[in-house]
Amino acid sequence: MAKKNKQELEGYELLKNQETEEDLVVNLSLRPKGLADFVGQKKIVENLKISIEAARKRNEPLEHIFFSGPPGLGKTTLAHIIAHEVNSKITCTSGPAVDRAGDLIGVLTNLEEKDILFIDEIHRLSKNVEEFMYPAMENFQIDFMIDKGPYAKTINFNIKPFTFIGATTRAGLLTAPLRTRFGMFFHLEFYEPEDLVKIIKRSASILGVPLDIEGAAEIARRSRGTPRIANRLLRRVRDFAEVKGDGSINQDTADKALRMHGVDDKGLNGLDRKILETIIKTYKGGPVGIDSLAATLNEEKDIVTDVVEPYLLKIGFLKRSPRGRQVTEEALKHFDLKLKSDHQKELF
Repeated sequence: MAKKNKQELEGYELLKNQETEEDLVVNLSLRPKGLADFVGQKKIVENLKISIEAARKRNEPLEHIFFSGPPGLGKTTLAHIIAHEVNSKITCTSGPAVDRAGDLIGVLTNLEEKDILFIDEIHRLSKNVEEFMYPAMENFQIDFMIDKGPYAKTINFNIKPFTFIGATTRAGLLTAPLRTRFGMFFHLEFYEPEDLVKIIKRSASILGVPLDIEGAAEIARRSRGTPRIANRLLRRVRDFAEVKGDGSINQDTADKALRMHGVDDKGLNGLDRKILETIIKTYKGGPVGIDSLAATLNEEKDIVTDVVEPYLLKIGFLKRSPRGRQVTEEALKHFDLKLKSDHQKELF
């Protein structure tokens, strides 16, 4: 079993999938501007092209759109692309940032016709704000209550027809009334390696980094099927190549750089290994409940469920059941371990 060390902790921070200020700045420069430049998610892109063209012919705003899927797959990027395609302004915020219904009044009343309001992590909207959005989405009208008791009265604001785009990593937490008010639903899947290679080559070209196809493939293989992570790994490999090499990236350079950051050939990082270690050693391979696992790891439950689990499930290292999380034979093979198959499972 791999030991926890500084490299693994670096890999953990590298792949936590939370954007830093540097990520935000660089990702803006790497973000595709139109659907023609967007790589992957072919069915979604094709459906969006048809919907955008149909709305353009009818001279109407797009229907409200809902994106779901693990972080880093392009939900925010697609929202900006849609705004570009329909030649409209986009206003962005997130569920936790909107505390009160009144916070949205200024935003909604300032929207022009066909403008786009994008709210990320929409499942974290408060109930009051969510209910406030219902008439805005359905009738392009907002109702605001002022005063209380016998002096209470409702003020109605008519707003211009707009498109609401909501995104979330936890689609199951979206309430039924809000869900039914969206016209289009798209779930983003993890990317195939060949699509990630295209994304990495495009990003390398923009960043001015010499990169061969083998180097791009090596980075893609360890990017967890996620473009955001692929671009982040590319920047770390670029740093390594400039300091330890001649500035160009090939397979050997990518391998050495990523191993230095604790990212193995399956794309696993320190946190992945920590979780699998805990299930195998502490809980004899599982099953173990998510609350118990998060408490043992001293990690936030959302980090485990939203960031780590989707990839481990995808590659078949983890499985979920009503009783909890359990490692698979594939995970044990990866760490060269076995579990005794008797009534009391033991590690040896």
